[in-house]
Amino acid sequence: MRGQADEKGEVAHEYQGAQLMAKFGINVPEGLPAHSIKEVESALKAMADEKGEVVIKSQILAGGRGLGKFTNGLQGGVHIAKVDKALELAKQMLGGTLVTKQTGPAGKPVNTLYIAKKMKLAREMYFAILLDRKTAGPIMIGCSEGGTSIEDLAEKFPDKIIKIPIDIRQGITDSQAMQMVEGLKVTGSKAEAAQQIKGLYNLFVKSDCTMVEVNPLAESPDGKLIAADAKLGFDDNASYRQKEIFAMKDDSQIDPREVAAAKYDLNYIGLDGNIGCMVNGAGLAMATMDIIKLHGGSPANFLDVGGNASEQQVVEAFKILTGDKQVKAILVNIFGGIMKCDVIASGIVNAAKQVGVKVPLVVRLEGTNVEQGKKILKSSGLALIAADDLDDAAKKAVATLK
Repeated sequence: MRGQADEKGEVAHEYQGAQLMAKFGINVPEGLPAHSIKEVESALKAMADEKGEVVIKSQILAGGRGLGKFTNGLQGGVHIAKVDKALELAKQMLGGTLVTKQTGPAGKPVNTLYIAKKMKLAREMYFAILLDRKTAGPIMIGCSEGGTSIEDLAEKFPDKIIKIPIDIRQGITDSQAMQMVEGLKVTGSKAEAAQQIKGLYNLFVKSDCTMVEVNPLAESPDGKLIAADAKLGFDDNASYRQKEIFAMKDDSQIDPREVAAAKYDLNYIGLDGNIGCMVNGAGLAMATMDIIKLHGGSPANFLDVGGNASEQQVVEAFKILTGDKQVKAILVNIFGGIMKCDVIASGIVNAAKQVGVKVPLVVRLEGTNVEQGKKILKSSGLALIAADDLDDAAKKAVATLK
């Protein structure tokens, strides 16, 4: 089940999603993951059809694999080939870096291949379960056409899109499942298809999903529904009760800075700019990035240390910022409420002593214990640039780069 990292939580690789869906009785393609060439050879023998053909798929947490390109020159992250040709392809794909429209120019490492049986599909549909803000609960979305993005489907076939909100307290009903089956124009057993729809809903609820998108939801020549390709997202807040699912997380697919930040419960997203930001609170972090852009600068990251960060978390945040080679200046913007300015100040001083700060450091502190925080910074001997307010801080950070 195709993975794509986003802000909604952990996303499984295709083979991991298939394994999870199968546990809920959902029909998925036959396939085996392979982490080495030896495992590829075994999987090819097991998955080859009567013509000796298999499907070989790169496993990365990004879409657009089929049209992607490896940095070694190989075109395409998904191939249908004879067994001998597939083995040669596997040797070029496994361990390589695949670049797609969704990975950025750096691409993603391919550490796993998914060797699947070649399927015969009679038709393709679209199905998804998402969280709907309007109804404050899950909503099923279906279309009797599929195989392309829902945006394209909605534009081409607006009259074929069906939406069914579900009461989270009641759960999916038989009539709602059958309504979706009718909307998808299933040609096989409608009762069996309804069970597949209910299985997908059970997966959504019991696995704490934020999204289950099956595209295509395919129909085999004998009318059986198959989740041919899917994307699953999970709620980070449920990690404590979904330990098995979150243990599947592949850190090789994630920005190493984000991995380091997560270990210390820091919210970090890497960007393309050169002014590193450390802020408390997501709203203030967004405002800080906006005002940096307003004054002609470019933020290197989104970094929210939260409302009650410890001194150690501040130190670790600084390590992430100073370890980023593209960062040419750092702006610390703290509005102390629950977060105390003296804690931030101590963290800044200790971080500077541990890792060294070789770029200009602009600091704006305001709020709880602000005077104690300013005294700590002033007596530290660090070459800091003090700012009176957010606007002043952003101007000074941008000015250090000129």
